[in-house]
Amino acid sequence: MTDTDIIILGCGPAGMTAALAAHEAGAGVTLIERFDRVGGTGAISGGVIWVPDNPRQRAAGMSDSREEALAYFRALDHGDLVDETLEAFVDTGPEALAFLEDAGAMKVALLEGYPDYYLDRPGAKPEGGRALDHDLFALGELGDWAGRITAIEEPKPMMLRETPLGGGSGVVPPEELQRRMANNERGFGQAMIGRLLKACLDRGIEPILNVETKRLVKDEGRVTGIEGLRDGQPFQLNARSGVIITTGGFEWDEDKRQTFLRGPMDAPASPPTASGEGLKLAMESGAKLGNMTQGWWAPTLVIPDNPWPNGEQRAAPVLIERTVPHSLMVNRKGERFCNEAANYSALAGAFHQFDPQTYDYPNLPAWLVFDEDYVERYPIGPRLPGQPVPEWVTRAETLVELAEEIGVLPGALAATVARFNAHTEEGRDPDFERGTSAYDHFYGDRSREGTAVTLGPVARAPFYAVEIRMGLLGTNGGARTDGQARILGHDGEPIAGLYGAGNAIACPTGGIYAGAGGTLGPALTFGYIAGRTAAKTNR
Repeated sequence: MTDTDIIILGCGPAGMTAALAAHEAGAGVTLIERFDRVGGTGAISGGVIWVPDNPRQRAAGMSDSREEALAYFRALDHGDLVDETLEAFVDTGPEALAFLEDAGAMKVALLEGYPDYYLDRPGAKPEGGRALDHDLFALGELGDWAGRITAIEEPKPMMLRETPLGGGSGVVPPEELQRRMANNERGFGQAMIGRLLKACLDRGIEPILNVETKRLVKDEGRVTGIEGLRDGQPFQLNARSGVIITTGGFEWDEDKRQTFLRGPMDAPASPPTASGEGLKLAMESGAKLGNMTQGWWAPTLVIPDNPWPNGEQRAAPVLIERTVPHSLMVNRKGERFCNEAANYSALAGAFHQFDPQTYDYPNLPAWLVFDEDYVERYPIGPRLPGQPVPEWVTRAETLVELAEEIGVLPGALAATVARFNAHTEEGRDPDFERGTSAYDHFYGDRSREGTAVTLGPVARAPFYAVEIRMGLLGTNGGARTDGQARILGHDGEPIAGLYGAGNAIACPTGGIYAGAGGTLGPALTFGYIAGRTAAKTNR
């Protein structure tokens, strides 16, 4: 193979959406993946898609509008929004989702009651509607490709909306769960990637794996192809209409991470495939960059002896653990420093707080502290209630002993817990207002009422602690694009034949994580835009 219309680098959600959009617009498409698996970060994600005024909202009769969505974003803007790309996302997102549903590449439903993250801002939707979940997908429909999805060995036989992460009970009748396992049905990001891949394969778009793109080929200033290695052998491919970069973020590249990201970040929750190759290609082509200090932040928990296949440490976002009762977070001084139940992306600001006096980050390391009531009722990482507490969880009979074990001031920890417990008895948190927002309640214990959904004393021995790290779901800075997903040069003009989508570009929503699925909504939308734009290009 030497020629095609469009080359797409990266076989994740944005890349496969771009391939489908370009194909349906009449272009020939070649989908390139550097690794031997497809799906990237999307495959291990919850798969939630956040798009305002989306088709599922409309079908349910829920009110939303372009004006409300734009007002919501602009009320959160700290100077990183670009009107053209923001408006392209808001205006095209519903169309992109409808396209994917019509193409058989997506089957989604509302995450009922899942609120936007910043409910005090105009245009926010406390009743939800903008976040969408995937129906189950049977991997058998993919044939041999079923085994080529990232982390597919870790089955997720439930839809996110059935789990506490999506507001469900987490309970599926045993006979139904057994049926799903027998049929190899998956939910979460596995369902999303499975359907996207099936739609591509049905159209003859079969990803080419193990291709390391070394450089973009240009002819008279226009990107016309790629050169690199396939399975270690020279590989070259020409593209009549151009190249679309959808290779993900750069969080696993230590040099880029140190160069660009604000504050410390040492435990990403993404797979180690996100190492910035697409960013490097774009930079070498003269791309203008944007949003480079930002990420889809999340506090994370590192589980020992559970690495990625390449040996890199694996981390998981901490959502439920810090929200349910009988837990709190403290810093190295043994003091609380935030509303533990706040949305994960915004919470990074607390971890990144810098003390000029000590010239250090006082809230790192941080510790989640909980008690025996917590252990009996709630999970910690992969450990479920009723299961033995893992050895990697620090345990002590008293708070003083626990403080000594984790290296924080014993008196301070005891005083912090005593103050917290007194306020939980009153049903309030005057220090950080935990429990006052509808979002605080979503991941809490819904069997309780009022602020008790998230507030409960840490009082029953023994006591436990695990270290909470600063991580992210992916970076969201990269090459700047216009509203047509064309990558821009330093002069602000499009680089001919070069397009981008997903975490490889400066996100259309800036650093704002608007709600659950706030990364996948823009990624899918700009994948759709990029595929359509590139398909219209004729040489």
